[in-house]
Amino acid sequence: MTDILSWSLPWPHMAIALVFGYLLGSIPFGLIFTRLFGLGDIRAIGSGNIGATNVLRTGNKGVAFLTLLGDVLKGTVAAAIAAEWSFEAAMVAGLGAFLGHLYPVWLGFRGGKGIATFIGVLLGLSWPIAVAFCAIWLVVALITRFSSLSALVASALTPVVALGFNQPKLAVFTVVLALLAWFKHRTNIARLVSGTEPKIGARS
Repeated sequence: MTDILSWSLPWPHMAIALVFGYLLGSIPFGLIFTRLFGLGDIRAIGSGNIGATNVLRTGNKGVAFLTLLGDVLKGTVAAAIAAEWSFEAAMVAGLGAFLGHLYPVWLGFRGGKGIATFIGVLLGLSWPIAVAFCAIWLVVALITRFSSLSALVASALTPVVALGFNQPKLAVFTVVLALLAWFKHRTNIARLVSGTEPKIGARS
């Protein structure tokens, strides 16, 4: 418990890391790329989400991949740069990037659901845990074909994986990210329960 509560960087630096991460995470790559490639406003397509899963519903896999890459990298870059200060600063910047993606100031705080950025943050903090997240996501996706269910299961199991790697601080951190991700997926959860959730690759 003492290790979890110990922080090695002054709070002003933490605030800087949080704001830096938030601004980086709030870049809406899905909206930028769909407009750049003439696909219209992604917010008017499918679920209206700005993430790669909804971009895929345009039928353009290349743009969906670019969106995925951008959303991953903004989490990774935020955590990696802040890691020059400390691991705790990296987590705070990662949290900022995650919140920026979920609630971007540029889009009236209406953003994506955060899974790609979740993975990106994990890559910047502990790549083996990021690989485990992706593996869990892939297995569930192959079995069910539901991106949302895969994300929910992977995010819920990530704290357990972090504990398995003896990283209690990261376990607590990923609990926070998972709770936020589940909250953002609440409409998906309702559709999964009702049997109306679209499967991966379904076009709008």
